[in-house]
Amino acid sequence: MRIHGFKSVVMITAAGIAVVAWSPVRGGDLIVDLGSAGDLSMVGAVQRWDEDGKPRFPVDPQAKIAEPRVDARAVRQGSGKWIFRNLPPGRYDLVVLGVDHLRVEGFRYPPITEFDPFLPADASAPQEETRDWIVKHIAGSRHYENKVVPLFLAGDEKQVRILVQLVRDQPTSYDGDFGAPVATVRHEIWQYTNQYGGWVKDRGTEVLDRILMARSEFQRWTWVWEPRLGGIEVGTKPATLTCELPAKFDPRNARGWFPD
Repeated sequence: MRIHGFKSVVMITAAGIAVVAWSPVRGGDLIVDLGSAGDLSMVGAVQRWDEDGKPRFPVDPQAKIAEPRVDARAVRQGSGKWIFRNLPPGRYDLVVLGVDHLRVEGFRYPPITEFDPFLPADASAPQEETRDWIVKHIAGSRHYENKVVPLFLAGDEKQVRILVQLVRDQPTSYDGDFGAPVATVRHEIWQYTNQYGGWVKDRGTEVLDRILMARSEFQRWTWVWEPRLGGIEVGTKPATLTCELPAKFDPRNARGWFPD
């Protein structure tokens, strides 16, 4: 497993010359251009949170990595181009599946405590000293999972939110019930608050997913989180999202799960 940064280019514009040239569009349509992305099997859109930041649906304990829950699926329009038709207004995270065990997913940070605002996935990171302290604290804390990795951090010197990847691929009691060695994986949003000069982890968390699967199968997957595929606003006018994804993700400059 390797965790690193990832750079991509994203642009969202109102419908105009750039989109009308290749497809008639209308309000609620979202056109997605993923550039030179590899062989993809699905581009989906999901509304995870309501306006108050509460989950719109419960986490599915039977979820499968190759079958993510989405509210809508885009139709392929050409090389790297996909279109969603007539999406209800709101903010969506995109989920992309590749034919060769690839999952790329957008996100944003929901509120953890009452009156917290949403934070976009590309919100400013905390100062380096704060980031290092939180990362070290997570690494030194006890967890059920044996691989707990903060993928992204956002916030300031009062409050920091983190997208955390939690994986257990060591033997568990599930192995016997499952009939084979299993892996469990979760992605959660955590929050740390500065209380009188010291950082404290809030008890509340928000869970994005929870998956139990054969360890051998999980080791075949690449699961990358891309902030710029998260929080895409859809309104009464069509919009375009351009996000250049590589044909193959390099574990040195992407964040998520990679086969060992």
